[in-house]
Amino acid sequence: MSDYLNSLSLPGDLKDMSYDELELLTYEIRDFLVDKVSRTGGHLSSNLGAVELSIAIHRVFDTPKDKVIWDVGHQTYVHKILTGRADNFDTLRQMGGMSGFPKKSESPFDTFDTGHSSSSISMALGMAVARDISGDDYEVISVIGDGAMTGGLAFEALNNVGNLNSKVIVILNDNGMSISHNTGGFPKYLGKLRSSGRYISAKERVKRGISRVPLIGKGVVSGMQHVKDSLKYAMIDGVIFEELGFKYFGPIDGHDIREVCEVLELAKRTPGPVFIHAITRKGKGYSKAEERPNVFHGIGPFDMESGEAVKKAAGPSYSKVFAGKLTEMGEKDSRIVAVSAAMMEGTGLDVFHKRFPDRAFDVGIAEGHAVTFAAGLAEAGMKPFVAIYSTFLQRAYDQIIEDVCLQGLPVVLCIDRAGIVGADGETHHGVFDISYLKHMPNMTVMAPKDGKELEAMMELAASLDGPCAIRYPRGEAARMEADAPLELGKAQRIAEGSDVDIWALGAMTEKALEASRILKRAHIDTGVVNMAFVRPLDVELLKSSARKTPLLVTLEDNVITGGAGQEIDAALINEDVKIINIGWPDKFIEHGTCDQLYEKYGMDGASIAERIIEELERET
Repeated sequence: MSDYLNSLSLPGDLKDMSYDELELLTYEIRDFLVDKVSRTGGHLSSNLGAVELSIAIHRVFDTPKDKVIWDVGHQTYVHKILTGRADNFDTLRQMGGMSGFPKKSESPFDTFDTGHSSSSISMALGMAVARDISGDDYEVISVIGDGAMTGGLAFEALNNVGNLNSKVIVILNDNGMSISHNTGGFPKYLGKLRSSGRYISAKERVKRGISRVPLIGKGVVSGMQHVKDSLKYAMIDGVIFEELGFKYFGPIDGHDIREVCEVLELAKRTPGPVFIHAITRKGKGYSKAEERPNVFHGIGPFDMESGEAVKKAAGPSYSKVFAGKLTEMGEKDSRIVAVSAAMMEGTGLDVFHKRFPDRAFDVGIAEGHAVTFAAGLAEAGMKPFVAIYSTFLQRAYDQIIEDVCLQGLPVVLCIDRAGIVGADGETHHGVFDISYLKHMPNMTVMAPKDGKELEAMMELAASLDGPCAIRYPRGEAARMEADAPLELGKAQRIAEGSDVDIWALGAMTEKALEASRILKRAHIDTGVVNMAFVRPLDVELLKSSARKTPLLVTLEDNVITGGAGQEIDAALINEDVKIINIGWPDKFIEHGTCDQLYEKYGMDGASIAERIIEELERET
């Protein structure tokens, strides 16, 4: 921690600091962030762009009495520094350490646990209405990015604000990006506001006119700094936020700390809902992040001088395998199209988009729309592949049921980051998708054990005449020995065994093989089956396995509740076999490296082998 930051008592000291001192603080914080995140990894570019906004919020408002809700929450590192947590940054995103997102359990300054986008205005409005009912006296502030404004929930909340008219302050941090550059009509509208210069010349004409008024003109003009945002709105036609019931102030320079503080003070004095539109630059202050803000949105440890990652994967990731295969398939079939929800680069679809720009669609942070949009494509004869992270696909549950499964449409859900994802923690682990997909009529659910099997599953999915989900994990794609061709609903036996049979799904096949090697050294004859499919389940092979081994173990990178293991339990209810289900427990899993989490929850190879040995010894 720098000597300067260490000398401050934050956030209290912010209120007494001059603007020059606040400017110095912005440099200290940016240097601190780059240094710390280069060691731990994390969300860097979004935080570098939010430094002045964060300082101004804690200077102007009385936190934690006044409630600040950070949309998504990955831009709260500065907020954490300003609320007494700078000393903890060496533990950022480390197991047992500080979260990369707001956590109520971590600090009273964290008003709400967030991690997914577009929800902060709804939360803020709910708190503001509760304040009004209770007769309390505090401000409620939502800080939302322009990327999150492409999400439907944000618009639902904006619409409701105008109806309820409770005092809530919405700060739009507009940097023109989510993870990648934003697409769609609303970002274009914000761009129009961003670039509009009409108000400037108009404001000067108003100033000149008022200054000619005897006695009072010059005094009014000198005070116009405090009302310039109202004039700005008057000169920009059709500002949608005013039409929805807000007082709109902006656009303002989100890196001019004096201007931001003045506008926030004005917002405090303004009755009713207020919308502040601040323009910022993602990655500001660190040239590598300014040049490649998408790369530094979420990054592992990196070299500060070069900006390059310290650790590089030896082989291609599952996302890269997926992108390469889809592009190959797209060359052969012009009906194949790709859909992303603001994750073109994260899911690898930028490769497909570059080759087929007219067949790749980024719909913004709107997962429900992405699924129904894909349903429309499928209904009209296309073969849509929808690539969405598992944790975000949760937001499209109803659309998957109503608009895909009920219609029986051949939409392929490519579920990236399935299973645990490591340092992002509870809000980002994809450990629920099997449970909420496998009960849907018409849905095929499969998970590859390695990169080659992912490619085979994509080919199979394209041949199906109905909905299909393929789930695969984050990180480097496993590479195993070639095996039998993939068949719909057929598991693949990798090893025979008479003492125990391990049925593993997807990425857990590696863990099963690791456990098998340990068990064989203990003279336990171990069989391993790659499930490949959750739905349809290979009941024939499953019953054969149950009849020849006394113990059957299921492994999945999903919660046990409603997962693949419980599907197997139901299928074997009439069989005389002991079954152990191994998966994630009925709780939200904290952040940490994947290896640490697997070990802690007994899901690494050694822990699985130990549990099997204990069970076999108990039975003898």
